[in-house]
Amino acid sequence: MSNIVPFDDQERMASAIAKSGLFGLKDQTQVLALMAVAQAEGRHPATVAKEYHIIQGRPALKADAMLARFQQAGGRVDWTSYTDDKVEAVFSHPQGGSLKLAWTLAQAKAIGLATKDNWKLYPRAMLRARVISEGIRTVYPGVLTGEYTPEEIQDFRPEPTNISIKEVIEGEVIQEGSGFPLYTPESDGSVKLYKNCVDAEHWEESYFDMVEKIKASKKFSDEEKIAKTQLFTDANKELVETIILKNGAEYDQEV
Repeated sequence: MSNIVPFDDQERMASAIAKSGLFGLKDQTQVLALMAVAQAEGRHPATVAKEYHIIQGRPALKADAMLARFQQAGGRVDWTSYTDDKVEAVFSHPQGGSLKLAWTLAQAKAIGLATKDNWKLYPRAMLRARVISEGIRTVYPGVLTGEYTPEEIQDFRPEPTNISIKEVIEGEVIQEGSGFPLYTPESDGSVKLYKNCVDAEHWEESYFDMVEKIKASKKFSDEEKIAKTQLFTDANKELVETIILKNGAEYDQEV
């Protein structure tokens, strides 16, 4: 079966994926760009929906998809440790040899990663993603073509800007590329950009609107609503503290 899909069909698929919001890909142009990469690699363009996140404007290949590609290319992984403190595995490939690799929580703390919310909430998942990415990139990098996992991109330092959030809040002009990002938590421990608000007031309205949607949901129990609200708040901790608490508002998790 051919994976060549006409561009018009790709546009329709990209539009449907972006509008659905089910896969964390909300920008049609970004989806189309990823589809072009997938087709160039001989894969069906629609696979991008289940394999990629867009994190901080960058395409991120999910760790599970990265591992699946490695195994499909003849690679093997044997897990030797899988805890919140240490994840270790042996990666092997006929063309790349064998490598035992470990990531530990102590190592993450030493380089300043473990203070982030995702590391506090999901240490094992974060360690696993690091082991998968580094192991495959070292033993058989041909299956990655320079791609990173969502967990790695979240740990990248943001690009420096000439204006701080604090300066914007206090009335300075917003520069191109700045703004007020609102994130939602993912089940795998990552966060994704929900919207980029133009000012602090818009961000605060959007934040509380999402909190109210969680509380009004009929799909979740009261306990689940509290947990999901807390995860949403944690995903936006910096701006919650900067914008909401600065104005003296409270953000409790009562439902």
